[in-house]
Amino acid sequence: MQPQPMIAVNDVPGSSLWYQQLLNCRSGHGGDEYERLIGAADELIMQLHHWAAHEHPHMGDRELPKGNGVLLWYCIDDFDAAVSRAQAMSAEILEGPMVNPNANHREIWIRDPDGYVVVLASAPG
Repeated sequence: MQPQPMIAVNDVPGSSLWYQQLLNCRSGHGGDEYERLIGAADELIMQLHHWAAHEHPHMGDRELPKGNGVLLWYCIDDFDAAVSRAQAMSAEILEGPMVNPNANHREIWIRDPDGYVVVLASAPG
């Protein structure tokens, strides 16, 4: 099984660039309505979908807080570089970088431009 998370966003191209910079990934589709973000091993990392495109009835309510109870969590190999990228792009850092003793890894919690919480975690150890 390969998770393929999709989030609804207000600005697909802008969110795509934000995530490409933060996660060091690339566009796999591009466009104003839909985007596929691709990692270094050509794997699908996530999908972005414009709120108003294609009238999906189960996308959610764009007026409610985004991602309540859901975290976009990424275990990454380049944790220190990702922290530097987040700081350089003036991302809203909610917590960290810090060590999570329960998980035995480092993590940083960030809010994306649409209000979703993104957690970047290092490998354990």
